[in-house]
Amino acid sequence: MTGTKTDLPLFLREFVRAPTRTAAVAPSGPALADRMALPIPHRGDPVVVELGPGTGAFSKAIGRRLGGRGHHLAIEVNPLMVDRLAARFPQIQVAHGEAGRLPEILAARGIDRADVIVSGLPWFAYTAPGPRPLADTLAAALTDDGVLTQFAYTWTRWAPPAVRLLAGLRARFEEVVTSRTVWSNVPPATVYYARRPHGR
Repeated sequence: MTGTKTDLPLFLREFVRAPTRTAAVAPSGPALADRMALPIPHRGDPVVVELGPGTGAFSKAIGRRLGGRGHHLAIEVNPLMVDRLAARFPQIQVAHGEAGRLPEILAARGIDRADVIVSGLPWFAYTAPGPRPLADTLAAALTDDGVLTQFAYTWTRWAPPAVRLLAGLRARFEEVVTSRTVWSNVPPATVYYARRPHGR
């Protein structure tokens, strides 16, 4: 989850309350946010879905990239974060719900598929039990040329759940590229770019 430095107390409180849902103890920085939003095209009217937006650091970067075009839908499971995000970014359509419900959330808004999914979710979200792996759900919700971006903290990339996350992405996308480390982020992080889903 992401936000600004003024949101630090909220992040700390929510992390202590539910660490597997909040995942971060501090908001992500602008350099990481810009890296996450990079696949959003400069032309056309793309549908961008943001998962786990927190209080909005990635949302700001997405907004700059869109420049008033397209459709920006943010899905957040934490009701406190939902309220804060909606107040801060009235131009974003904010939905309260689980990422695994993405297909029905899109359908309820008359959206077929997303062009880009920007995920601020923790690795736990991909390994949690459920009727369908989250990577499969997200891949199926993207257009044929769609892109999923997912960040990972450098120091946790080698943990077994993180390794399984990456393996799951590689199984569902034709190409998965890892960015260079964003050292200015606290903690340092990288971004996975998963392109062209297959095996719907």
